Amino acid sequence: MYRFFKGFNIEMEVEKKIDWAILVTGWGRNAKDTLVAFKKKKFEKSNISFLIYEQEPCGAADLAKEIGIETLQLYKSDFPNLVAYQKKLIEEIKKRNIDYIFMLNFKYIIKDEMLSVFPNRIINIHPSLFPSFLGTKTAIQDALEYGVKITGITTHIIDDKLDEGLILCQSAIKVNDNDTFETLYPKFAKKGKRLIVKTFKKIEKLHFKK
Repeated sequence: MYRFFKGFNIEMEVEKKIDWAILVTGWGRNAKDTLVAFKKKKFEKSNISFLIYEQEPCGAADLAKEIGIETLQLYKSDFPNLVAYQKKLIEEIKKRNIDYIFMLNFKYIIKDEMLSVFPNRIINIHPSLFPSFLGTKTAIQDALEYGVKITGITTHIIDDKLDEGLILCQSAIKVNDNDTFETLYPKFAKKGKRLIVKTFKKIEKLHFKK
């Protein structure tokens, strides 16, 4: 895409970028790490332009405001049900011409209404290696209780089945015999940072290949 400036004999190419929205309901560790990566210009063809959050305090929302990313606070409890809440999400996200949505520390199941408006455009991160420990909010604890030696993290494009859809990126994490949730969780935090950056780059390749 090229932009021409009236009155000047110059032509400047304006690089196309993907516009992203981030959804977060908790404090937002993964979301904040993503914003730090964005601030450090880790994404070549992605622009994070909108963050919707729920609880306070929210570290991700605080950083977004600091670096000039638009934020919106929405409480699910202000709506009669999850569908009504997500219709509001749809309205706000469509207003801003968002291309992709990344669910980072977002606890609600995405309903068909939202999936149909953003088909193959909603990304999630889950603390297990698909297809293990799906449909749970305690995947790390479940892996420990089951006694697995390898667990990990998966990013995927969501569909109408819980914790399924197209796998984008995965990262394995070794579980030591003496690991507890407290010792294992930091490994997820470290690997998650890298995996999210890798996922953004994969979406960029897939998107601009079209």
